[in-house]
Amino acid sequence: MGTLAPMNLPCNPPILPMLAKRVDDIPASGDWIFEPKWDGFRVLVFRDGDEILIQSRDKKSLNRYFPEMLEPIRNQLPQKCVLDGELVIAQDGKLDFDALQLRIHPAASRVKLLAGQTPGSFIFFDILCSGERDLRDETFQTRRAELESVLASVSPPIHITPATRDVSTARDWFSRFEGAGLDGVIAKPSDVAYQPDKRVMLKVKHERDCDCVVAGFRWYKESQGTHVGSLLLGLFDDAGVLQHVGVCSSFTTEKRHELVDFLKPWRENALANHPWKTWAENDASDGAAERRMPGGQSRWSQGKDLSWEPLRPELVVEVAYEHMQSGRFRHMSHFRRWRTDKSPADCTYAQLEVVPPEELKNLFAHGR
Repeated sequence: MGTLAPMNLPCNPPILPMLAKRVDDIPASGDWIFEPKWDGFRVLVFRDGDEILIQSRDKKSLNRYFPEMLEPIRNQLPQKCVLDGELVIAQDGKLDFDALQLRIHPAASRVKLLAGQTPGSFIFFDILCSGERDLRDETFQTRRAELESVLASVSPPIHITPATRDVSTARDWFSRFEGAGLDGVIAKPSDVAYQPDKRVMLKVKHERDCDCVVAGFRWYKESQGTHVGSLLLGLFDDAGVLQHVGVCSSFTTEKRHELVDFLKPWRENALANHPWKTWAENDASDGAAERRMPGGQSRWSQGKDLSWEPLRPELVVEVAYEHMQSGRFRHMSHFRRWRTDKSPADCTYAQLEVVPPEELKNLFAHGR
């Protein structure tokens, strides 16, 4: 990713975004401002005249990967400002995180093609400075009012996120907008200053459970042979093929050690008739298969050791997950319990709850 350009603003890059800690429910009391939680790339957008920076959460420049976003910034944002928000791609009435990931590509020609096919949008929800005014020490309700003023006349692909103080409205968003790919709800204290890299907000995210086949595992970091790092999970598709859907890795150190002996019986002759045998033998030549193979390297793995140990696909585990995207868990799932009462054949995509899309036009005024 690119480097950060020098600027002359009241608050200059790099700045880490303010964060949220997870809670189980939307708070019913207190002075909160609620917003939908968008599923995209968290960004801070800096503009100092002709100098523009789209900064990622890890303080890198995203300018070259989203070139279509620079012109809207020049045309619609103040000459000097810093805005906090989410960079998203919407397709078919819902957010598409996979399309965002595809944009982080080394080939400029590929980025240009995708920028035309799947252009991005900004959803802004905070402002750090406007003109020569540093707003970071102001309360969030003050910053929100300034954000609404600054973005009063914007048009797609720039948007301001909806916000409410009404708990019932926030709960309605939580249930209704999940089908459009939104993550949940954010609760922000109305009187909080902007605190970079501090978890002063709350996030309430969707979570449900699923029974999966355990078809392999990875060793834990430098503890090969003594501690299990993660379980590799699978679900059967309509054709009866066991698809890799993600991993489960929420274990204590003691549990990681216990799993070594627990899994030992299922390691015996595991590869003989394993549904992922070709992957284990590095013989996955099909592009679609490679995207789902447990040990597949990608530009996201950054050289991590993704080697895995096969298990006979006979164990069933119940895991908690947030939501599925493109047939896989969007985030790492969490171990709940072993399901000795379940057959691996019961672990199909059919068990998953499908949430109907809530059209993004309810959140986007128009356009992308």
